[in-house]
Amino acid sequence: MMKVTWELKDRLGVITIDAPPVNALNAAFFEQMDELLNQIDDNCAAIIITGAGEKAFVAGADIKEFPQLGQAEGVELCKRGQGIFNRIAGLKQPVIAAIDGFALGGGLELALACDFRIASRKSQLGLPEVKLGIIPGYGGTQRLARLVGPGKAKQLIFSGEFISAEEAERIGLVEQLVDIDALTEAKRWAGIILERGPLAVQAAKRVIDRGLATSLEEGLNEEAQAFGEICLTEDKNEGVAAFFERRAPQFQNK
Repeated sequence: MMKVTWELKDRLGVITIDAPPVNALNAAFFEQMDELLNQIDDNCAAIIITGAGEKAFVAGADIKEFPQLGQAEGVELCKRGQGIFNRIAGLKQPVIAAIDGFALGGGLELALACDFRIASRKSQLGLPEVKLGIIPGYGGTQRLARLVGPGKAKQLIFSGEFISAEEAERIGLVEQLVDIDALTEAKRWAGIILERGPLAVQAAKRVIDRGLATSLEEGLNEEAQAFGEICLTEDKNEGVAAFFERRAPQFQNK
């Protein structure tokens, strides 16, 4: 049975996909994730997405849903997944994917919707949809190409081959490898982020994402405007004061 859980503690939210044995994504996942995303508010300053167990982050979509798909149903299926993953990517909070084990198909597409990815060395990643005679449909063709370049994305998507965590790090698909479980390291990074100015972190995420979708000139203007807005915040005043007073800042998200 699919279960997507949400735990919020000390401003860190952890989303766990729990559908043994391999956490495959199905209709219930998207329904539960949709409801869960509605719960995220300003009490949360960072988010980690992980899979239950040690075998898989998410080993793809539930193929049992595929045999009856026609054209209209296929479009609808993709739009459903893309919509949820776009909401994850569009969250103002930073989102970290903690990958332990397989991240395949829809699972890798979910990880691609996160801001950065941490993986244990045992992990394997790939978009194997062509082995089923289909293509990635939850954003994989677009996000992977933007992250690792079109040539490498085509090589991986056209072949459907899995790659090791080491290779994923080498090509920039994964930002960090760990010998321990990825969730522990993701929580360490989240803890660092939680010590920073939350409004500044959110502004940086927004400007980076918008800049990637526009020209350098427009992106630089977005950056300047965001910097100016941050200058009006109490958090900016607190951060600067703490620097001169040689103490840790006490940000209030204001």
